[in-house]
Amino acid sequence: MTAYYNEIDPYAAQWLRNLIAAGHIAPGDVDERSIEDVKPDDLRNYTQCHFFAGIGVWSYALRRAGWPDDKPVWTGSCPCQPFSAAGKGSGFDDERHLWPHFHYLIEQCRPRIVFGEQVASKDGLAWLDLVQTDLAGTGYASAAVDICAAGVGAPHIRQRLYWVGHANNPIPQGLRRHWEVVHQGGWQDSKRHALSSDVATHVWNEWETNQGADEKTRITPPNYGKTIDGITGIVGRLRAYGNAIVAPVAEEFIRAYMQGV
Repeated sequence: MTAYYNEIDPYAAQWLRNLIAAGHIAPGDVDERSIEDVKPDDLRNYTQCHFFAGIGVWSYALRRAGWPDDKPVWTGSCPCQPFSAAGKGSGFDDERHLWPHFHYLIEQCRPRIVFGEQVASKDGLAWLDLVQTDLAGTGYASAAVDICAAGVGAPHIRQRLYWVGHANNPIPQGLRRHWEVVHQGGWQDSKRHALSSDVATHVWNEWETNQGADEKTRITPPNYGKTIDGITGIVGRLRAYGNAIVAPVAEEFIRAYMQGV
């Protein structure tokens, strides 16, 4: 019942170890090697495997959704920079396009269920086409939705593609119907999906409205900017947060899968 976390950034990797020690995410091992250096045999004894693990939000969201630590699953949010509208637009030519390495491990180890996420840009959709084609060629059915953090009450949009791969079997019809309308009040639009209001009670309730030096108004955490414990720590935390998925969105996506199968 041990999880595997693959994370190349030392700061985030240590954060993962701290979260494991505190019991916030599934217990396991943190591997700081590049996914390019990970071999299938390295993963044989792990129940759950989290690639591009960041600060462990997939594991946290799985728990929040009611997914037990001893239930097998893989997750991976491949780097979004090659496909982000804010990036250089290198796409599949970018050295950070690491899906082929993730797919190789999936193909060799054949986990039953794989969850993933990617930026919902035009290039991100092209990336998803590749992912679903590769998964189909490996014997996986897959499904995806395009949803935003604001749909769970977050103070930002953060539009993302969430996908799931299901080994050996078609995506269950119950799951397809479930994703058509997760709740009567949500996920009605086939292009942009909003989640229901019953998931909107969360940490953002206590956030504050503040105006910055640029005269733009932003929603920030309580006491944000009032205490400083070192620029290095702040930069590291902001980078880790910026690369992380939004836990309530992932939680609702996982829960929808669990309810539909």
